[in-house]
Amino acid sequence: MAIVLKNTNKTLINFKTINFSDFPNNFKFQPIKNDLTNITNEDSVKQSIKNIIFTNKGERFFNPNFGSDINLMLFENITPATEQIISDLIKTSISNFEPRANVIEVNVNSYSDENSVLVTIIFSTLNSAEPITLDFILDRIR
Repeated sequence: MAIVLKNTNKTLINFKTINFSDFPNNFKFQPIKNDLTNITNEDSVKQSIKNIIFTNKGERFFNPNFGSDINLMLFENITPATEQIISDLIKTSISNFEPRANVIEVNVNSYSDENSVLVTIIFSTLNSAEPITLDFILDRIR
């Protein structure tokens, strides 16, 4: 939880806690309440980062700049320069579209035999300074 301090005349007067909450992408139901489940805080930010990275630019109506265009890089020959471009695209897209996350490091490792790229994102949220790790594999589908 993040603590937001309101500063008036150099005195702190309000403490407000911020919780992040989203619906999961699969819209899973709780069996007891028969209601949608929700994900909170770090899991919410992780899901948002994945949505940003897996979205191509131009896919979202009325927001053509949203996304990262990572899929275009997967059909290039994987070299260290390509890995750096993928890393830079991820950093830029997260900084542009996810204000709750502060990117610490992005590691990109290619596996040319499997035609895939392992991406590790280390970030922190507004709620805490602890680093959070998000791993996923990008692979080509032909």
